[in-house]
Amino acid sequence: MSSFKKIVNFAKPYKKYAFLNIFFNVLYAVFNVLSVLAFIPVLGILFGKEEIVTSQPSYSGITSIYDYVQGSLNYKISQMIESGGSEKALLFVSLTTLFLFFFKNLFRYLASYTLVFLQTNTIKDIQSSMFAKYISLPISFFSEKRKGDAIARITSDVHTIQFTYLSSFETIVREPLTIVFTLISMFAISVKLTLFVFLLLPISGFIISTASKKLKASSSNFQKENGYFLSIVDEALGGLKIIKSFTAERAINSKVGKSINNLFGLMTSLKHRQMIASPLSEFLGTVTIVAILWFGGKLVLANNSTLQPQEFFGYIGLFYLILNPAKAISTAMYGIQQGSASADRIFEILETKNPIEDTVNAIDKTSFDTEIEFKNISFKYQDDYVLQNFSLKIPKGKTVALVGQSGSGKSTLANLITRFYDVDSGEILIDGVNIKNIKKESLRDLMGMVTQDSILFNDSVKNNILLGKENTTEEEVIKASNVANAHEFIKDLPSKYDTNIGDGGNMLSGGQKQRLSIARAVLKNPPIMILDEATSALDTESEQLVQQALDKMMEHRTSLVIAHRLSTIQKADNIVVLRKGKIVEQGKHEELLDRNGEYFKLVSMQSLG
Repeated sequence: MSSFKKIVNFAKPYKKYAFLNIFFNVLYAVFNVLSVLAFIPVLGILFGKEEIVTSQPSYSGITSIYDYVQGSLNYKISQMIESGGSEKALLFVSLTTLFLFFFKNLFRYLASYTLVFLQTNTIKDIQSSMFAKYISLPISFFSEKRKGDAIARITSDVHTIQFTYLSSFETIVREPLTIVFTLISMFAISVKLTLFVFLLLPISGFIISTASKKLKASSSNFQKENGYFLSIVDEALGGLKIIKSFTAERAINSKVGKSINNLFGLMTSLKHRQMIASPLSEFLGTVTIVAILWFGGKLVLANNSTLQPQEFFGYIGLFYLILNPAKAISTAMYGIQQGSASADRIFEILETKNPIEDTVNAIDKTSFDTEIEFKNISFKYQDDYVLQNFSLKIPKGKTVALVGQSGSGKSTLANLITRFYDVDSGEILIDGVNIKNIKKESLRDLMGMVTQDSILFNDSVKNNILLGKENTTEEEVIKASNVANAHEFIKDLPSKYDTNIGDGGNMLSGGQKQRLSIARAVLKNPPIMILDEATSALDTESEQLVQQALDKMMEHRTSLVIAHRLSTIQKADNIVVLRKGKIVEQGKHEELLDRNGEYFKLVSMQSLG
């Protein structure tokens, strides 16, 4: 139930709708019971057993309210029978019953109407919180998790909460109220018969609760498999070129088919457990009714019985009034067990501790004045250190290039300076301030990044350039595009800057996508620029255009360039050669070539020497 309480915390801002729902459900429960009690006089008239009351009864306290209401109704009916006969009395009782049923259903509608606001607003907040939490978590979190599982949690699990927990709210409020008011009426009619019912109900409740516990385990397994299935589908759709080029359709179909079989096997088991709730509770209710007919019948037939036949039939009607709420509660309990599995998965994410948080005294840093320093830093992704006791200074306004074989730690330095990861030891300083003591948002505002993979979104050219800087003019967007050598191709697009570039920018070539990424970085206009192999995936012609754009962008900026193609970094102020996380050489291009060392070998391998 701890998960249920956490869901309730999300609903607290909308408690007025909950109170309105409870208020209307109380009225519904009252009119629901009265609509059944109104039939007792009808049965008395039909059986000729109506009680003739010649004087208006007086109210003597809450304990005798049933006798007072019954006596008053019988008094009214007696007057009608005397003045107009039984038919007039029957018409009056029938119209009264119709009136009661109308208000019963009106209040039921109003209760459901207010519940919708509670449900939709709560789900909106849960889903928003889930998404906000996901994008706040560090990159390392997603290297260990499947993307499909994240999508399943933020969609399937959240909607399961809506259709189980929140839909069960009304049941949990309304049906117990109906049961309470009904039981009060049943006690008023016959204490003995109601005590007999109380002996039977706990047995039914135990059987239902035992079955519902098994549902939670089935639901949890289903949600996990659903996340795995979405991950496979996402990977397959993202890698269609590779799948087709390697004619791997059969293998992928087999993998997806296996997951589908597992998924629908679990779904079948889950549905079977859900479907047993209603028939099981109905059968147990029937057993109870048969027992009541036997025991109540004996009371009616006994000599000097105070239980009249019409009251007994009214009692049966009241018990049937309990059956549906009891069945609804048992179904709701099944739903809550299913929902608790989804709630656990949701709060597993919401309660995940983010290891990369702002410190208590973190500052806003709005300028970069002197230098960046990597001071004796060490870092490992898992077991082996990628960087160990690494030190490097990057003065303001200088371009420092990092070169070396794959796995030497080049991209790791870019990930650390942006705090996508935190160092295990040592410090990264900007103007002498440890970046852990700078607010993350403030730190990243100082930096622009262009990566090897041009990460673009299914939106217009303009909105992709404006990412992270929406309050700007069209002239500034065009100026940034000119710096990035992008304006020339943008103006030839069908809708120019309003052209949608498709999923991941697939409507553009590789060079066009990269120039769009550069325009985005230029518009941000940060003092520090990080280029992570920005031209390595391009052909020669595109590389030249992109390199020209990069050269213009890096003017008067401090730049950290991670290079694969060494032709792109010959103008760098300092070229740092890395091997296994350590600096083996550093200097300008010509100096390093003259040394005939590690850099010379790298250049020779690329046939640039």
